[in-house]
Amino acid sequence: MELEKFKSTVIPLREKLQVFAKGMLRNEVDAEDAVQEAFLRLWNVRNQLDAHPNIGGFAMQTVKNICIDRLRSEKHTIAIDSMPAAENSETPYTYTEQQDSVAIIRRIIDSLPETQRRIMLMRDVEAYELSEIAEITGAEESTIRVNLSRARKTVRERFISINQTMHRI
Repeated sequence: MELEKFKSTVIPLREKLQVFAKGMLRNEVDAEDAVQEAFLRLWNVRNQLDAHPNIGGFAMQTVKNICIDRLRSEKHTIAIDSMPAAENSETPYTYTEQQDSVAIIRRIIDSLPETQRRIMLMRDVEAYELSEIAEITGAEESTIRVNLSRARKTVRERFISINQTMHRI
């Protein structure tokens, strides 16, 4: 694909790509960066674009992949073990027990399947809405709900089991 054809085919998609990227990234500057990166990637494969049946769809998928990569790399996670213990801790023993519980829960969450772990952290730690998680992951909202429920159930069951084992000792 020559420069003129690239300009007439790909560049007019900018606004549509920008709106899509902003919807995913929630930031105008990051969205613009994602679109620029997509244009660069498309330019680098311009010789293959002529053969592609849907250049607009390919451009949209490229932007989506860039946005997902950026969201994954942002690491908005909050370290659960760095969260302060409840203020009404009355003794060093209860404080230590709370810290131990946080560490156990963190290990349990880290051991979940990747999808469940990501969804649980996005919902329960980062406070994303289910619809936002569905948009970011590309999954249906019902699938997100099922994975979240399974993750919470697994964490609850494993925590209870570990707690019961520790208190028998």
